[in-house]
Amino acid sequence: MGRFRFACKALLCIPAVFFALTSFAFADEVKVGAGAAPSQNIFTKIQQPMEKDIGLKLTLINNGPVEALKDLDGGKIDAAAGGLTFADWMSMMEKSGYPIADPSVYKSRVIGKDIVKVLANKDVGVKSLSKDQLKAIFTGKATNWKEVGGPDLAVKVVWGSKIPGTQNVFQKQVMDGVPYLKNVIESTTAPQIKETVSKTPGAVGLGPISIVDASVLVPSIQEVGRPITLVTRGAPSPNILKMLNYITGEGQKYVVK
Repeated sequence: MGRFRFACKALLCIPAVFFALTSFAFADEVKVGAGAAPSQNIFTKIQQPMEKDIGLKLTLINNGPVEALKDLDGGKIDAAAGGLTFADWMSMMEKSGYPIADPSVYKSRVIGKDIVKVLANKDVGVKSLSKDQLKAIFTGKATNWKEVGGPDLAVKVVWGSKIPGTQNVFQKQVMDGVPYLKNVIESTTAPQIKETVSKTPGAVGLGPISIVDASVLVPSIQEVGRPITLVTRGAPSPNILKMLNYITGEGQKYVVK
């Protein structure tokens, strides 16, 4: 009977020990919500090496800067990152219906840079596009590629619901704030936009330089540069600081520059 009680006590201890070990195993973890540029240029590049090199696990949520900041406010993530300035981020939040009453509650820092690229289906064939031609395409004024030096093919703009930072920067620097056209092909993240563009005749969209590959045509355009900004609510946690140190140190050999 005594041995039975001892065995039962030992078995009861197993869940507690297992929970403690599991908690310890995932103690060094950061959760980051991010837009296209930070996800593709930095976080997906360092995710595995960082866990291997310093034991810090990164859980990445590709939900765009608007949703990322909402998640940060809700305590669901440790940091949010977007491909735009902090001031532009605050303006975008207001336009999205989520105004920030006191931006000073956040701490922001630039952790990289990105170049926005135009991605087109290969059958479009244009080697370069001027600012006026880009405005015509993305406002809907140009409805056929022959209007901008391409073939007789309908223009189909692919819109990404998860890349508002990319589209806002392009709108500001190239389109002079003029609104985008409404008749678009709906998509989400930058990789999904690229896939849709590659499979759709006459399609065109936007994305960070890091997703450029041979599956799409990338016409030469004016440079559209932007900072990649990371935001925390209050001072960054020790693990976020650990990640930032990795990004600026060992992680530099992985990130897109």
